Amino acid sequence: MLKALNSGGLKCAILSNGSPKMLASAVENAGISDDLVDSYSVDQLGIYKPTPKVYQMAVDGLSVSKERICFMSSNAWDAAAAANFGFRVVWVNRFGQKKERLPGTPEHEISTLGDLPPLLGL
Repeated sequence: MLKALNSGGLKCAILSNGSPKMLASAVENAGISDDLVDSYSVDQLGIYKPTPKVYQMAVDGLSVSKERICFMSSNAWDAAAAANFGFRVVWVNRFGQKKERLPGTPEHEISTLGDLPPLLGL
């Protein structure tokens, strides 16, 4: 999946409430380090998502405007918060969960990552 996104000219990164050590281990075990430009951990800020400053880390780290970031999450609360922040959001709703009653609405909802490349025009 990440290779398809990269081939389409997209930069892929992780923005997580996890620690840098946990992220490094997950990336290594998944064998995706070559497919990511970076991983951003809330540990740098000492606060957690859904705090807007966390989402700003991706804007600053990737040096793009928030409107140019396509954020994907399988967590409804995270998708809603990222949309409220100003990201373009795809909610990967694998289990048919109900939408959160929070500010911010994802632009798209898919049930599997296989739906992502066509959605992004890749």
